[in-house]
Amino acid sequence: MSIVAETSITLTPEHDARPGASVRSRLQDALPKLVLAPSFAATIVFVYGFILWTIYLSFTNSKTFPSYAITGPRAYQRLWRWTFESDPPSSICLALGLFLAILLDQKIRGEGMLRPIYLYPMALSFIVTGVAWKWFLDPGLGLEQTLHQWGWTSFHFDWIKNKDFVIYTVVIAGVWQASGFIMAMFLAGLRGIDGEILKAAQIDGATTFQLYRRIVIPLLRPIFLSALIVLAHLAIKSYDLVVALTSGGPGGSAWLPSNFMYEYTFKRNEMAVGSASAVIMLMTITAIIVPYLYSELREKPR
Repeated sequence: MSIVAETSITLTPEHDARPGASVRSRLQDALPKLVLAPSFAATIVFVYGFILWTIYLSFTNSKTFPSYAITGPRAYQRLWRWTFESDPPSSICLALGLFLAILLDQKIRGEGMLRPIYLYPMALSFIVTGVAWKWFLDPGLGLEQTLHQWGWTSFHFDWIKNKDFVIYTVVIAGVWQASGFIMAMFLAGLRGIDGEILKAAQIDGATTFQLYRRIVIPLLRPIFLSALIVLAHLAIKSYDLVVALTSGGPGGSAWLPSNFMYEYTFKRNEMAVGSASAVIMLMTITAIIVPYLYSELREKPR
């Protein structure tokens, strides 16, 4: 019995008599932490640290250079006068993407060719999209000039130079670029629905409209939330689209939140107002992402 006991103790890893075994095991445990530590520290400093720094600056009277004296929410009071009406309507992309996905889900002929056509705009940068649509919508170069050459001289389409309609040209370009990707998300969701559920509903007498309204669209709720997050992200980073398409004009009528932040921070030397606008954009995205994460985490235990 003593020999068996000695053998079992010798073979147990905790009692390994080799001198470097404990050091090696400690290094193996610490290696992932050592590798992740620099990136973790950089994320804490350069992401979350700068977010806190921006929030702090939004409550100061910072101009060209940071000011460290707290002056209260004056920048937010000034910012309140400017509304974000120019934010591209995500509902158009959601509706158009869902409509295209439903059409492609009917197993139509040529689906393999149509999907890349719809998805191709998403492969382009916002700069390319903005320049292309600027040429197309320019009255002296694009659609209006072409139709005039064809004999339709009464046609006028000068939205890109009209301060009351220029924002809609940004919407057109943004919807053109994003709708194909949203369509792909919805199409993947439609193809993931169990066909037996749909067949059972059809046997019970459900019409096509009732099928989509009461079964298909409710089952796509996670896709709707994911698509909304993607569209909000695109709206925040669409600064280059506005610059390439309209340069923010005329008179700043095509500004998006990102253009407003850049203009006031780096051109008008109003760092506090620019920081306040950045904080509001962060709060907008947070208001969308937090409910989504809550719903996802709440449903997983079920």
